[in-house]
Amino acid sequence: MSAKTEKLLVQYQEDASLRYGFHTLRGYLFHVRAFIAWLAGRGIELPSVRTSDLLAHQVELAQARKRDGKPYSVGNQQKSVSALKSFFRFLVKRSFLLQDPAAALEMPKGDARLPRLILTKDEMVKLLESVKGRSPRELRDRAILETLYATGIRAGEIVALTPGDVDTAERTLRVILGKGRKGRMVPLTHVACRAIDVYLAHGRAKLLRHPTDPWLFVSDWGVQCRDSTLNVMIQDHARRAGLKKRVTCHTFRHSVATHLLKGHADIRHIQVLLGHRSLQSTERYTRVEIGDLRAVVRRAHPRGR
Repeated sequence: MSAKTEKLLVQYQEDASLRYGFHTLRGYLFHVRAFIAWLAGRGIELPSVRTSDLLAHQVELAQARKRDGKPYSVGNQQKSVSALKSFFRFLVKRSFLLQDPAAALEMPKGDARLPRLILTKDEMVKLLESVKGRSPRELRDRAILETLYATGIRAGEIVALTPGDVDTAERTLRVILGKGRKGRMVPLTHVACRAIDVYLAHGRAKLLRHPTDPWLFVSDWGVQCRDSTLNVMIQDHARRAGLKKRVTCHTFRHSVATHLLKGHADIRHIQVLLGHRSLQSTERYTRVEIGDLRAVVRRAHPRGR
């Protein structure tokens, strides 16, 4: 890769970091670098890229196989297209290109995948109520679990919270570093507020390494929690609760959306709660209801069995 192209990538990363979350940006950079390497293998310079080159790359990605012989998912192909569209828009904005060759690209079609791991309401209650201790760590863990189930916020959003982002009197939580750097206010349940209040009163100060650190939820080492640390903690409690499923922060997010939908919440309200920029991201949860309906038909319809 030439020094000029590497410099462009650095500039793109700086520009995109203002609009995308950490994980999205990391994925975009991966796909953009893969495309640049693909161009280099064919002797094509970045300023000379045409729409036909992008289409050829898209076809090859659709035909490619992983080490186990399976094709890459439609979702992976869609992420590649999204990344390249973002990158070429940046190049046009910075006047590196006069026209956007990626503008005509269409998103690969495919059924939106349903979340694979969703906890039932009973499983969720079992997990939450399994954390009953009064140690600072257990108070923190219960507050984290209740907050995740109350709001469905992302792992990166909950680790960025400060005590000032939570108003337990008004039962609200302010998400500042949301995906796309867009903040939002979300409601808290009274159970989550109580768990947070108890943690703030009897747990947080005992866990903090430096009293001036701003983070609401701190790790066992007294510093800001990481996404991976949260997932390890959640899975540990899931095992102790006797759950066989692999539970992560995102499992809570999927479960919140599904439980609200089954409780007849409006899909646009769920969209705002989860911070989805597009309603399409939220609509995939409606497919879970079709699964429930299919089970009812199979059980109750005269020809359903």
